[in-house]
Amino acid sequence: MLRKLFGKDEEKSVDEVKLETSLEKTRSGLLGRVSTIFQANEISEELWEELEETLIMGDAGMDVTMDLVSATRQRVQDEGIKSTDDAYIVLKQEMVKLLESDEPLPIDEARMLTVVLVVGVNGSGKTTTLGKLANWYKKNGRTVVLGAADTFRAAAIDQLKVWGERADVDVIAHAPGSDPSAVVFDAIRASQESRNADLLLIDTAGRLQTKYNLMQELEKIKRVAGKQVHRAPHEVLLVLDGSTGQNAISQAKSFKEAAGVTGIVLTKLDGTAKGGAALSINREIGVPVRFVGTGEQIDDLVAFDAVAFVEGLLGE
Repeated sequence: MLRKLFGKDEEKSVDEVKLETSLEKTRSGLLGRVSTIFQANEISEELWEELEETLIMGDAGMDVTMDLVSATRQRVQDEGIKSTDDAYIVLKQEMVKLLESDEPLPIDEARMLTVVLVVGVNGSGKTTTLGKLANWYKKNGRTVVLGAADTFRAAAIDQLKVWGERADVDVIAHAPGSDPSAVVFDAIRASQESRNADLLLIDTAGRLQTKYNLMQELEKIKRVAGKQVHRAPHEVLLVLDGSTGQNAISQAKSFKEAAGVTGIVLTKLDGTAKGGAALSINREIGVPVRFVGTGEQIDDLVAFDAVAFVEGLLGE
């Protein structure tokens, strides 16, 4: 019903199926109880209380839960809704409002090169996500280069090269321990002069525990990029491990402060029963979700769609 309500075709796209499959564990866990709550015979105070409890336990967060339930109750009252099925649709609509965001990184055709920094703590799936992003944009007609500016770990450089091979894109790298800004300088030069690329994705160090050093490093990278390409970087994507629940929200706040994050990539949702934290991101951080990782393979990345995500979280 929600698909019809939002003008979606009846037949799901491949990406919608991937997203739904990746959220199966969440849907079969706590948040899957939401649909059961709305199978009650009437809209009652007990229904709203049970909904609040379920959303909080599903890691949606206290503030978001209270706002979401309050907005849903108010609409149900104002619109004179008596059916629990219709009330359930209103809840989904309010969830979509929380999650709605822009299209993933609109690339200006007039700009010769778009520069994107990708940040995130080690273990969040950052390097893997870079490979998936390279593959996604290449399939959408872009000429992509990867820059290995996480020079702190030799393994990060090697891993990025492997993902570059899988995506069939060039990787610009220096020796471990090199100045990350020098890598960015060379990656931009190579993208402009020899690779004729229109998108440069840059891996960065994920040492959040030394936030001051990370901030200084990122500021230097931004200055170098901005001197070579007008208004670069044009996007700063934060890779968040969705399985960490509300911890992902506090992590995102720290990275936004340190790195000026403009978009989120959610990973590892297929491994958690508590996917509700995704509902908090836009409201708590003020940064939209751009992509969702749906598995381990290079094609397992989809552009974020709020309606499809709500359907994946709760079921139709």
